Amino acid sequence: MAHKKENMVEYAIVDIETTGGYAAGSSITEIAIRIFDGNKIIDSYETLVRPSHNIPFYITALTGIDYEMVCDSPSFEEIAKDVYTMLNERIFVAHNVNFDYSFLKHHLDNAGYSYAAQKLCTVRMARKIKPGLRSYSLGNLCDALGIEIASRHRAGGDVDATVVLFQKLLEWDTEGIIEAMLKKGSKEQQLPPNLPKEDFEALPNKPGVYYFRDNKGKAIYVGKAKDLRKRVAQHFTGHNINPQRQNFLREIFSVSYELCGTELMAFILEAIEIKRIWPKYNRALKKYEPKFGLFQYEDLQGYRRLFIGKYNKSHLPIQVFTTREGGINKLRELTRRFGLCASLCRLSSCELCELVDKKNDLLCTANQGIEIYNKKVVEALACLKDDMPGFYISDKGRDSNEKSCIWVENGNFYAMGYISNDADINSMDDIKDSLTRYPGSHYIMQLLISFMCKYPNKVYQLNTDQKKTEELSEIEIN
Repeated sequence: MAHKKENMVEYAIVDIETTGGYAAGSSITEIAIRIFDGNKIIDSYETLVRPSHNIPFYITALTGIDYEMVCDSPSFEEIAKDVYTMLNERIFVAHNVNFDYSFLKHHLDNAGYSYAAQKLCTVRMARKIKPGLRSYSLGNLCDALGIEIASRHRAGGDVDATVVLFQKLLEWDTEGIIEAMLKKGSKEQQLPPNLPKEDFEALPNKPGVYYFRDNKGKAIYVGKAKDLRKRVAQHFTGHNINPQRQNFLREIFSVSYELCGTELMAFILEAIEIKRIWPKYNRALKKYEPKFGLFQYEDLQGYRRLFIGKYNKSHLPIQVFTTREGGINKLRELTRRFGLCASLCRLSSCELCELVDKKNDLLCTANQGIEIYNKKVVEALACLKDDMPGFYISDKGRDSNEKSCIWVENGNFYAMGYISNDADINSMDDIKDSLTRYPGSHYIMQLLISFMCKYPNKVYQLNTDQKKTEELSEIEIN
């Protein structure tokens, strides 16, 4: 095996075949490495590898490699030293480099070799140096550029085609694209293979919501950020080898964004957009869906009955709760304030009903007749609605020429938007009418209530004694 000469740039051009799509749950079945000095191949390594996982039928159909072919081959642990020696201190080159690199780094680490290298991706290189081609898969790219592949989907055949492709790209690169990719601090090789660097560089360092899109422009993930560029970059750092992340990165073809005035508005817009689009790779917000609700129904005797039950979208509740305990506590409070029957509310036996025999006093309104009792239920629900907060939050806008505003009515998120500093605001309705109406949710109200507790100076209550309209235009944004 040739060793790297001092000050000479050498490339380890690599292709592997595997039992599956992610390193932690799959094995390498074949590896081919060509050491290239920029002009010619100076060393080569190639072997079948005995995997520790079964080879699925579809992999055999694609590559022709079955267990009989590899059963007498060395395991990766047996070849790890040779592989490490070939790769170490050389620039790692592959077509869709993060796939091959993640496998070899993972398996070398498991074998006791700490490996890290500069990377070059021939997919990303080809997109920049030869833009506008129909496809950048290895087979289609080689067809378009007249490069012969002797044995497609075998490590040796694919790596030899990648060597020719790489050599041509070096020759065609008259603008220093490859050199720029290798510069310290360049994030080029961290990006997914199909994501243009220009999309990433267009991201501002401001709050907002970002959308990862597939090759058809469909949003497959929506996220929020206090700093859009920094947050998007975090998706591509590290070497997470789980299958979901690997598939996710391969499907990203573009990223777009929507600026927000504040991080809170980004949180809210993210929740709205996820519910509207329900992208393929968003999972986290499901856990914030309300689990319980306050419901009412009329029983066979004509009593209007309240109870706490599991949240059901087909039967919308009067109020929602994250826990059953929270709902029970609210309902107990209503029974105490309005003398409602705990038994009719499915809480427990009614203490007020039990007091009837002792004092001959109809303390529980259920004993005073259906009409009187139902009137108390209506009063309780009206009070419940009145107790729900109404407020708006005024904060920074997307720039210094505007302010942001979030509007809440009757305990429900209602609207949000931006108001120009030059806008003619003469009433509360002028503020409300300037905003965009959005659907609310339990999760959004949790965000808003939490914000109210942390930043009460940015919250303005809606009530009959609202601030004079001339004061509204003087709200100071902190």
